[in-house]
Amino acid sequence: MGTTGPPRPRTVAYVTQTSEQGLSPELRLAQGALSGLRQDLFHDAFAYRPLPAMATDGPFTRRLPRRMRDRLGWTPHVVVAACAFLVFLIGAAEAEGAAPPVLALYSSGPALIVLLTLVRPVLAFWASLASTPFLGILGDLGGGLLWAPNSFAAHLVVLTVVAARTRPRAAFWMWLLTGGYAVLTGVFLQSGGRGDAAPLLFCAALSLLVVTVLQVRRQAAREVTAQQSVTAVERSRRTLLEERTTIARELHDVVAHHMSVVAIQAEAAPYRVENPPPELEQAFVTIRENAVAALTELRRVLGVVRAEGYEAPDAPQPTLADLDGLVANVREAGLDVAKTVTGAVRELPQGVELSAYRIVQEALSNVLRHAPGAEAKVEVGHVLGGLGLRVVNGPARGLVKPSPGAGHGITGMRERVGMLNGEMTAEETGDGGYAVTVFIPVARTESAE
Repeated sequence: MGTTGPPRPRTVAYVTQTSEQGLSPELRLAQGALSGLRQDLFHDAFAYRPLPAMATDGPFTRRLPRRMRDRLGWTPHVVVAACAFLVFLIGAAEAEGAAPPVLALYSSGPALIVLLTLVRPVLAFWASLASTPFLGILGDLGGGLLWAPNSFAAHLVVLTVVAARTRPRAAFWMWLLTGGYAVLTGVFLQSGGRGDAAPLLFCAALSLLVVTVLQVRRQAAREVTAQQSVTAVERSRRTLLEERTTIARELHDVVAHHMSVVAIQAEAAPYRVENPPPELEQAFVTIRENAVAALTELRRVLGVVRAEGYEAPDAPQPTLADLDGLVANVREAGLDVAKTVTGAVRELPQGVELSAYRIVQEALSNVLRHAPGAEAKVEVGHVLGGLGLRVVNGPARGLVKPSPGAGHGITGMRERVGMLNGEMTAEETGDGGYAVTVFIPVARTESAE
């Protein structure tokens, strides 16, 4: 048993793969086409697929009252029912004077098939196709035509509705099957009759072409909308990451500065005391070693967010004390800004000072871009529990047009406020302006250094 040959499943897989590879391109194309036909018109042909309500979120319908919009959603059902009634009238006019059973069957049959498209569209297509010769020869109605007038109209409606509810490929298959069916049935059942397959196929081709174009256009619009949504999400995510990177850089610079000061002071402290005890010297040595280790670890963790070639700024980071210069700079750009400071001004942690300055700076930049010529107010409130900021502006004035923005500034401000566990609101005011309100909590123990 140790000398058995290769496993049988492996041989079968090899033969199957070889046979598939041996198919010619034409046979593969035909096989794919038949597979599409089976999937579109044979698979679950009797499935229950009720026609959904029409979307009412278009540019025109969304302006209508809600009750009217809800009723407009049933427009496709009303149209199909109206077509079924029209087919019924055509059949009743053609069978006028016939026996009641013949009249009922001739006029009601195609109309019921049209209504069937509301719940079982593929079954309606096959029913319309199969009932054609019987309706054409029923009581010698229709003047010897294979497609009786009501059957002609019903089949066009069925083709259009089913094509609108399926894929464009199904519309081609239905047209092809209708043509083949008309030719074969006309040869066997319509000897000497007038040929009406060509008008039916021509009208069906026009109808299916219009439906297919609309479907392709609608699908393209959906794909573009989905792609735009994905792009907007990716852009927002990228903006968020970029802003977090900027904040991490500034946080690195602030914390690294303080840790460096601690290390330097711990190293210099023993020299400021005459004959310090060994325990004090060892304590300062330990402080310095821990500060250096923490600084090294901080640079290792936060340093990865620095872009290639990024260099820390040589100038000190701005604080709330520099707001006067910022306001003066904005005034020179043509914006009328008034600054108000309330409460007992005190020195805040450097991270809070820097974030507050950047928030005011970004808010005023937004006013310059989106509301040129407007009046703006900057309010800084020092309260017991923290720091309050409010930048409010009126509507745009003058001839300068506002420049569009992507909302990155608001995202950056929210990130800064969230990093400090604060709260922020950004909303339009009643007079057409905009207001940004921020509160940053600051513990009392952190307010003094």
